[in-house]
Amino acid sequence: MFEPNRTPVVVRATDPILHNGVCMTLRSRDDVWLVDGETADPGMVALLVTDRLDEAMTQLLSALHHQGFTRIVLIAGEVDDNEILNAIEHGVCAVARRSEAGADVLVRLIKAAAAGEGALPPDLLGRLLHRVSRLQRQVLQPRGLHLGGMSSRETEVLKLVASGFSTQEIADQLCYSQRTVKSILHDVTNRFQLRNRSHAVAYALREGLI
Repeated sequence: MFEPNRTPVVVRATDPILHNGVCMTLRSRDDVWLVDGETADPGMVALLVTDRLDEAMTQLLSALHHQGFTRIVLIAGEVDDNEILNAIEHGVCAVARRSEAGADVLVRLIKAAAAGEGALPPDLLGRLLHRVSRLQRQVLQPRGLHLGGMSSRETEVLKLVASGFSTQEIADQLCYSQRTVKSILHDVTNRFQLRNRSHAVAYALREGLI
């Protein structure tokens, strides 16, 4: 049974020396609880330590991802932009370089991950945001798309649905046929696995698309 004021965390590493070093650091803290790997639950935080995001670490990340872990903290000696993107795809939500990962930083990242938050080194975050901006500007906008995967006309239709307009009224305002409006709504609900048009509006609002 875990104490409510201590955050349970399971530690994984590609090297036993790295593993033991991090475990010794965390055992000195009374705000985290080290959990044996065999008794770990996917709802807990997983802390991964490595020198590089090599094949061994990628396999470890994949295994944790398939087990259902979504709160993964990565501590790495060296990281580059592409490796971070790959790590995020496998469930990593917080990253720090080993040279910067003292006890306070480790605990802060563990608690952030447990709360569903994310954290990246400022320089990496800046470069990733630049890449996202470039993707929006150079790839998506010329095709009438947004980062959320909806086209301009799909967001227009959903905005009118959110305002309470009927299918006929939406068709009249946008100079579409009713069939086109229904087709747009059908495409959106299918693509994002939504139940109906109300669910589609709720999803678009939550994601900031409309």
